[in-house]
Amino acid sequence: MAEFDLGSSFIPALHKPSTLLPIAKHHDNLLYLIETYPVTIVVGQTGSGKTTQIPQFLEHAGWCSDGKIIGVTQPRRVAATTVAIRVAEEFGCELGKEVGYSIRFEDVTSASTRIKFLTDGLLIREALVDPLLSRYSVIMVDEAHERSTSTDILLGLLKKIRRRRPELRIIISSATLQAEDFLSFFSEHSDGSEPAQDGEDKVGRIISLEGRTYPIDVLYLDSPTEDYVEKAVSTVFDIHTKEPDGDVLVFLTGRDEIDTAIQAIADRSAQLHPKSQSIMALPLYAGLSTEQHMYVFDAPPENTRKVILSTNIAEASVTIDGIVYVIDSGFVKLRAFDPRTGIESLTATPVSKASAAQRAGRAGRTKSGKCFRLFTEDAFQGLPDANTPEIQRSNLAPFILQLKALGIDNVIRFDYLTPPPAELMIKATELLYSLGALDEYAKLTKPMGLRMAELAVEPMMAKTLLSAASFGCLGEMLTIAAMTSLGGSVWVQRDGEKRQTESARRKFAAEEGDHLTLLNVYQTFVTKGKKESRFCHENHLNFKSMTRAVSIRAQLKRYLERFGIAEDESLKTSSAGRGEQVRRCLTTGYFAHAAKMQSDGSFRNVEGGTVLYAHPTSLMFNRKADWVIFHEVMETGSKTFIRDITKIEKKWLLEYASGFYQAKS
Repeated sequence: MAEFDLGSSFIPALHKPSTLLPIAKHHDNLLYLIETYPVTIVVGQTGSGKTTQIPQFLEHAGWCSDGKIIGVTQPRRVAATTVAIRVAEEFGCELGKEVGYSIRFEDVTSASTRIKFLTDGLLIREALVDPLLSRYSVIMVDEAHERSTSTDILLGLLKKIRRRRPELRIIISSATLQAEDFLSFFSEHSDGSEPAQDGEDKVGRIISLEGRTYPIDVLYLDSPTEDYVEKAVSTVFDIHTKEPDGDVLVFLTGRDEIDTAIQAIADRSAQLHPKSQSIMALPLYAGLSTEQHMYVFDAPPENTRKVILSTNIAEASVTIDGIVYVIDSGFVKLRAFDPRTGIESLTATPVSKASAAQRAGRAGRTKSGKCFRLFTEDAFQGLPDANTPEIQRSNLAPFILQLKALGIDNVIRFDYLTPPPAELMIKATELLYSLGALDEYAKLTKPMGLRMAELAVEPMMAKTLLSAASFGCLGEMLTIAAMTSLGGSVWVQRDGEKRQTESARRKFAAEEGDHLTLLNVYQTFVTKGKKESRFCHENHLNFKSMTRAVSIRAQLKRYLERFGIAEDESLKTSSAGRGEQVRRCLTTGYFAHAAKMQSDGSFRNVEGGTVLYAHPTSLMFNRKADWVIFHEVMETGSKTFIRDITKIEKKWLLEYASGFYQAKS
């Protein structure tokens, strides 16, 4: 009976015989195009099977002979992991063997891997070591229409690599009508001229796979809502009490809103009739562990309606079966970088028409469905057709650093799908220069700039880590870097236990701010807490996040050891002195994120133009500090909040960032 023991990783909800997917009938045509043309653009609705089936078609057709592999990139980590789990199931192998995935700080691949799912950013990093990506026979760039900065830069790199490797096959999959743009990008020469139009000389072809969708009723509000989170919760209960069976997918903008909504659903569910169908509310956002992501795919228990509250992850990258109702808040959090202040924030912005259509389409996958839009029809008409590509609105410092490390010195002349605005390029170059990554000729410095590019953290944190040894606090900075790379909070607030969570946090609090508090949490977890889950439960900490921090720290430590930088036990200063060294060291990297406290308790950035508030989850909330540095910014409503805040001295800014700040005489 051994072959029926499918083990805990078997996910029935993900299993749909591949012959039933719309892509099955295009099998021969697809393989012919990929064989014949260097570039194939696949246009298909999410759910058509393109992400899971095309790599398997290619593997069966022999594209992995001679030890080559097929790479499939995703704009998001969640998609890379969930799709890999699913394809490994279909392929009939253990995850990490023939089918694996690789995301930042997590590599589940082996020497036998033939199909590898990874994020766009990670493939760009692989090009640092192997500039022609020579291990890959085929690279498929999935969800390219999302136009993340990494995707755009990867497409430019692939265009460059293709000239040196004509045998490489490039597949670009997109769910919208941008296919022509992608094709003409690969067809034109780098000087912008078009190739000869005699038909056969074309670089590639477009193939369209129609996704099978059922009719969807789209319903709008009669008048705008004040609070879309509250409205989303009441709509869930309207559906639950009035509509037939079927799961619900709710689109909100981020973790805080999702947690609030789940709490509200739990509170209101308690008032339902004991015999009525129950509600199971599940979150889906980037900060969750891979296991937590997989819960959303499981079929709900009997007599239970599943309600998934998701960010825009569920818009394109992952298909969840059983969804019949979609509730669309009409908002999405997008990166917005202000070159004047140098501050990049996540801001809730109205979605585009293209995104709204994608969201509604999630309701018609298995049978006809309904989409409840929490805005008016007039508001929908006023939405932009598509979002501005990320490369035109984000901090480009990490990307310019990577391009320089890839040997692309003239970043202005690089082949971008959409060129970034000059002021964003200038701001990024200035920041990299003041961090010491570029010299006055905008050339990559060695070793500092090269090492910063190789570290898997953003440039400010990379500079901090690389400076830590000279401050005698390398061990502490490795921990802080790992704790701030988690992409979510380490604290868990259980139902009705707000006070207990607060007092647990106070136990670890460091007077100087959040970074040293995170350091205390980690050190207590690995020493007194013996890395055990019981310790985390007692102290309201997220055990999965803490174990992940241990693993990230070990990886960062290995990177630094490769550069010949190791923890020096002899440099251990007293813990009081070390706190100051850590804060000084943080200033060397985060000087551009400095702010001064005002008399009313708010902060101003150095240029004075932006009013910032300590986030309620920060230890510096309602505390006095003259000068601080902060890790990240988020906008909610009318306020701009800063998170992960640490007190510093004004004179340190002049000492460690004289190229960036000068004192007024």
